[in-house]
Amino acid sequence: MTRRYGRSDICRRTGAGVVILLAAGGMTACSAASPTSTATPSSQAASPAATWASASPSTTPQTARNTAASRSTASRPSSAARGTAAAMLETLPVKGRAPKTGYTREQFGQAWADVDHNGCDTRNDILHRDLTGITTRSGTRDCIVTSGTLQDPYTGTTIHFVRGEKTSSAVQIDHVVALSDAWQTGAQKIGAEQRRRLANDPLNLLAADGPANQQKSDGDAATWLPSNKAFRCQYVARQVAVKHAYKLWVTQAEKSAISSILSGCKGQKVPTATSPTITWTPRSATTTKSTSAASATRSTSSTHRTGSRTTGASGSGGSGPEGSGSSVSYKNCAAARAAGAAPIHRGDPGYSSRLDRDGDGVACE
Repeated sequence: MTRRYGRSDICRRTGAGVVILLAAGGMTACSAASPTSTATPSSQAASPAATWASASPSTTPQTARNTAASRSTASRPSSAARGTAAAMLETLPVKGRAPKTGYTREQFGQAWADVDHNGCDTRNDILHRDLTGITTRSGTRDCIVTSGTLQDPYTGTTIHFVRGEKTSSAVQIDHVVALSDAWQTGAQKIGAEQRRRLANDPLNLLAADGPANQQKSDGDAATWLPSNKAFRCQYVARQVAVKHAYKLWVTQAEKSAISSILSGCKGQKVPTATSPTITWTPRSATTTKSTSAASATRSTSSTHRTGSRTTGASGSGGSGPEGSGSSVSYKNCAAARAAGAAPIHRGDPGYSSRLDRDGDGVACE
């Protein structure tokens, strides 16, 4: 049986003076003072999130950030993980939502901690991963991102990010599985350190449109989905991967919503912690990095931006009813069903709270 070791076990000296390197999968000599010396492995096993080991001191800050941001969940073994998101979904327990009692952000550790010890906090690690054309603040070892371009997965728009007191919120880092949702689906029991890792795991983090992130709040797949329908398969697959990695469960409504999405993208693979492949609903022209050009080609369902400032209804996602981003509306659920639109999720064209009688984010169920 192969034993695995944490970062604290990487280089140790035996009594005979041999320096050994212990790594997942075996031992490799670093250097040896005596060829006859025998190394004794440490008894400390790696944690389930062993990919969070500290970067080598000789690693450059940028390399360390790129490495940290691209680490996957491969160290969390599972036969389901090698298959599809739909297969992994079937391995998740289905339970009712636990009480939110006791939940605070602090239960998941310091916000945006430097968990991989690469000298840069998690927020900036993710900005480095998900934005292009970035600039950084001098004197921060290329850590603090001051500007860049985000191809937003949630809205399908291009956002020009500029760091500042009034502009930074245009791009926020979303917990794909919201921390409050995680707390109510098993995170109360996984321990403080695992919760800290969950809150800072690149698998569970995406740079996204600020208003869309605010609209999502702590919703799960049954109550909120990205308005960019072309990204929904990747989005729910990532939620499944996170819940599997941290031994969380799903509610029946959540599982039904995820199954419904995945049924339209059979073969959807389980994602890794790398930046997602962003897909857009077809548009009349290619979205460009130029704000003026992009605004001329975006459909009415897109949030219009000038630079990194939002114009239009903050957090609404568009001009349609209740943030649906469309002028489509239905007199009642019978009309929605006749049009083949039911069920209608919050954010979809035609969604309205008057059609969502139980307030669960899904109208005309």
